[in-house]
Amino acid sequence: MDSSRAGSWSRRRFVAAAAAALPLTACGTGSPPAGAPSASPPPAGSQRGRTPSPRPSPRASGASGPRPLYLGTYTSGEGGGRGVGLASYDPETGRVGPVGLLAEVADPSYLAVHPDGRTLYAVSEREDGALTAVRLADRKVLGSRGTGGAGPCQVSVHPDGRWLLSANYASGSVAVHPIEASGAIGERTDVVTHSRPAPGPGQRGPHAHQFVTGPDPSTVLAVDLGTDTVYSYRLDPRMGTLEETGRARTRAGAGPRHLTFHPGGAYAYLANEADNTVAVCAWDGANGRLTVGDPQPTGTGAGTNYPAQFAVTADGAFAYLANRGHNSVTRYAVEEAGARLRLLDTVPVGGDFPRHLALSPDGRLLFTANQRSSTVSVFRVDAASGGLRLAGRPFASPVAVCALPL
Repeated sequence: MDSSRAGSWSRRRFVAAAAAALPLTACGTGSPPAGAPSASPPPAGSQRGRTPSPRPSPRASGASGPRPLYLGTYTSGEGGGRGVGLASYDPETGRVGPVGLLAEVADPSYLAVHPDGRTLYAVSEREDGALTAVRLADRKVLGSRGTGGAGPCQVSVHPDGRWLLSANYASGSVAVHPIEASGAIGERTDVVTHSRPAPGPGQRGPHAHQFVTGPDPSTVLAVDLGTDTVYSYRLDPRMGTLEETGRARTRAGAGPRHLTFHPGGAYAYLANEADNTVAVCAWDGANGRLTVGDPQPTGTGAGTNYPAQFAVTADGAFAYLANRGHNSVTRYAVEEAGARLRLLDTVPVGGDFPRHLALSPDGRLLFTANQRSSTVSVFRVDAASGGLRLAGRPFASPVAVCALPL
């Protein structure tokens, strides 16, 4: 979430607009629709010194031609868009076509797609938070539902396609909605506010920033920047209700923002917004609990940075971190079956304030949504080294805060 308008829930946009005081998301992806390029199944993990396997090309996987790229924005911000943007990209070259409109949605700052590829879900990051479903085949809006909280900044779809998970930044709560057979959103089944522990240094309350499914689909995890905590919940598969099973604390004032699991499932990587660090987290699948490791550098040096989120390659060999203050992407080698991140370098994005990053389904392209410059950058990804190279100049997209390639 970010904010440029007044109100108690507006800090995230204020930081994005002014980068003033600490502290304040990936668009979420499901499986690509029919005909979309698919990644090869990931191995259990990547060992130090191991050469990653080449990733399949779209042509090799049976897909060719332009692919869709969905774009989130702030409609209420100066120079903002009209709703969810729609462009196309060439999976071979990274060339992006003109940006049009998928659907008019208020402040759709984060996007996710259903595993069947038929429906897109967008948050409305406003004080009266909501989720909207859009059918992709004909761009029909299937309706909206309230999240039960303020300033929803992230949404994800449970792997079974039956539940929608959302995080309300301003109210520090997470919500569950059922997904109907049509793809429409049903009435909310649960909402939980993070009342404990007490807010971290510089925070006035809880700030849920992400709600995502763990390696075991019975467990979902909520990352809360305000309480310096990652909460684990058991999701009832029939009722859609939540039962807390554990809490993992970061160091005070870290401001955890976004968690991304290694494909091996035993480790995850946490971006800490407030103190400009990252952490490798160990996952205990038997108990559904996370253990946060020691803070590590982002490679951006001293000063304000606000790291945003990780993306990990499908083969588990490399991880990428978006750095908003440094305007760069940090490249890490993933070693010891996911247990270690080795910092390699930082690469300029050619834009300002990369809020979000995402890999294309075939892993050969990386997209960053650069909020302040209203651009999206596209990088070619070298399969052997994980190296990044800009695929042309960044293209214009109004107040780009999310880029979701399918």
